[in-house]
Amino acid sequence: MLILLVNIHIKPEQIEAFREATTENARNSRNEPGVVRFDFLQDTDNPAHFSLVEVYRDQDSVAAHKQTAHFLAWAEKTVDMFAEPRTRCLYRNVFPSDESW
Repeated sequence: MLILLVNIHIKPEQIEAFREATTENARNSRNEPGVVRFDFLQDTDNPAHFSLVEVYRDQDSVAAHKQTAHFLAWAEKTVDMFAEPRTRCLYRNVFPSDESW
């Protein structure tokens, strides 16, 4: 498994539009065959800070996700919503084992 953690800071006036666009992307992403989890989180102390926790079966699944219509639509809708560039870290699963997902 590959786990992608994304941290996002949105312009305060864009919070609701970002929530809508990202919820739609997350809902569709969860239906991709290579996606194990796709969680969309909002910081309770800073509502303009969001995180994505994306779990993929393999590197090909990560690449396939970036080519989907829903991801491309999300990227287009949200391009001007970011207060700063998002940060991303890609991890390999250690525990529990991949078979436990």
